[in-house]
Amino acid sequence: MKLGLAVTAVFLLWTMSARAQLPDKRMGPPSVTATGEAVITVEPDQAEIDIGVVTQARSAPDATRENADKLARVMTEIKKTLGKGDEVKTASYSLNPNYRYPQGGKPELVGYTATNILRIRTGTLANVSKLIDGAMRSGANTIHRLIFNLKDEQGAQLQALRLATAKAKAKAEAMAAAADRAAAQGVRAGLPMPR
Repeated sequence: MKLGLAVTAVFLLWTMSARAQLPDKRMGPPSVTATGEAVITVEPDQAEIDIGVVTQARSAPDATRENADKLARVMTEIKKTLGKGDEVKTASYSLNPNYRYPQGGKPELVGYTATNILRIRTGTLANVSKLIDGAMRSGANTIHRLIFNLKDEQGAQLQALRLATAKAKAKAEAMAAAADRAAAQGVRAGLPMPR
């Protein structure tokens, strides 16, 4: 799996012919604007998985107790697979009442749902399926997300920005050179320089 980062850079360059012109007080100096875009492809080096336990019971204490028991088993299993530098933390926890809505009657409280979601971050991509399988075997019953990303995303963004800027600069320099040649040809032909 590869991740693609796209960056667009804008590069401004005043042309030599623009500098040679008389300044116009109503407008800024003429300029050339160029854009450059770069896409780099990099291999992900970490994964984040949100795995959870959802339990339901007639009372709030029973729902939270059952949830905590299952989550403890899930944590024990996950820790067996985590590598050095990997981490697991609570991403969210909720306890909500469940109602039944009889036709024509008032809502009736029928129980509670406790949800506890763990966020696992691992740099060992080969362990992703082991983490998911182990968590599900030990009592996890929901997976909210699985993403692959980079530990140093900023480094990849800077690399793409450098490439995009180089492309924009090359375009701007080519346009400025063409403008200088056109201005020089206009002067040789006796044409007034544009303002």
